[in-house]
Amino acid sequence: METKRLTFDHILTPAGTLSRQSLSIGEDGRISAIEDAGDRPSDGFFALPGMPNAHSHSFQRALCGYGETAQVEESGKDSFWSWREHMYRLAGKITEQDLHVIATQAFGEMLAAGFSSVAEFHYLHHRVDGARSPAMGRAIIAAAQDTGIRLLLLPVLYRQGGFTEPPGAAQSRFVHDEIDGFCRLLEQLSAVPLGFAPHSLRAVAVEDLYAILAAVDSVLGADYPIHIHISEQQREVEECIAHHGARPLEVLAKHTELGPRWNLVHGTHFSPTELALASDSGCQVVLCPLTEASLADGIFPATDFQRMGGRWAIGSDSNARIDPIEELRLLEYGQRLRDGLRARLAGEESLGATLWQQACDGGAAALAMPVGRLEAGFYADITVLAETGVLNGPAPERLLDALIVGGSRQDVAAVYVGGELRARDGAALGGGADRQQRYAATIARLL
Repeated sequence: METKRLTFDHILTPAGTLSRQSLSIGEDGRISAIEDAGDRPSDGFFALPGMPNAHSHSFQRALCGYGETAQVEESGKDSFWSWREHMYRLAGKITEQDLHVIATQAFGEMLAAGFSSVAEFHYLHHRVDGARSPAMGRAIIAAAQDTGIRLLLLPVLYRQGGFTEPPGAAQSRFVHDEIDGFCRLLEQLSAVPLGFAPHSLRAVAVEDLYAILAAVDSVLGADYPIHIHISEQQREVEECIAHHGARPLEVLAKHTELGPRWNLVHGTHFSPTELALASDSGCQVVLCPLTEASLADGIFPATDFQRMGGRWAIGSDSNARIDPIEELRLLEYGQRLRDGLRARLAGEESLGATLWQQACDGGAAALAMPVGRLEAGFYADITVLAETGVLNGPAPERLLDALIVGGSRQDVAAVYVGGELRARDGAALGGGADRQQRYAATIARLL
């Protein structure tokens, strides 16, 4: 079989931006070589490593446009906790057929925006009637297969409603009381790469984690990634201190062995001690700036974390807006507003290249997959930019700075997964108008 080649005017590599390069791609979808293009015709303007989406709740895509008016009696007191009631109402209605339609829409939008892989934090487990079934997880898997996005499925363990509360009725579709039942679910979904996600210290008693991890090890082995929501809201931190006498990451560290396979989602309200603990232990922090802004979570101290050598990734979380470029811009601009200084996360040569590559490297670690680099041995997951808009004119070494400051998903011309074209000109391939019509009908019925 003839080696597949893709040629670009410019590519972003770990060594920086290179011009006129060809990528050779093997049958396994991995890059086998990168070499000077010579006189080969170009397949695109600027190739970036496809961005890993390290945190997604795809079903929440259906909430876009809902929950944006005050939901509490006292004006100005709407918060994450009142928004959560909207999410619970939606979650209580979704069938496995609905979930397939919504996840297909979300995954298609991710591909069109430049995300080429996704870690799906999946906790909407049981059927509407409460029956235990792998059907909901299989709907997520089918949506990923239909769109072609690379998937890490993270079945979520949810056991209680708060540090001292049983699960409420609205949380019943999430809950697994018996660890044996949860492990059976892992076995039933093992057709795709899996990780494990204890939902949060609110939802899983930290004292039980050691035994739970041992049970999960028996199914998944010892190298799977672990993701957990932590310190997203100040109220959560205060409740943790009241219950455990310590802050969330300090509590987690006392009951588990933190390390590179741990992915700490949000970490918004980490103290300096917790930042150092995350960095020193090699954990990734997964940041979702658009959702964290939408839900009024707060601003993670990314500048401090980066200075400590900490590794981070980005995710689209609630999926109201799916755009890795905007996630990175808001991450950087949040630090500027917090610190009153510019270029907070910039490297010595380029803000944009530094942000994109660091997010890709952290995302690859979060998914535990060889993605996020245009380099031999890594999957040929590629985001291609168009030479239009703000990218029309700047020198090659300034293009990604222009992208972060002035660009958006509209500047994405194509996305490849494993060397296969999956999105072009702002739309995922396949499905077409029928996909859009099914999604619109589903939303109209649910909401």
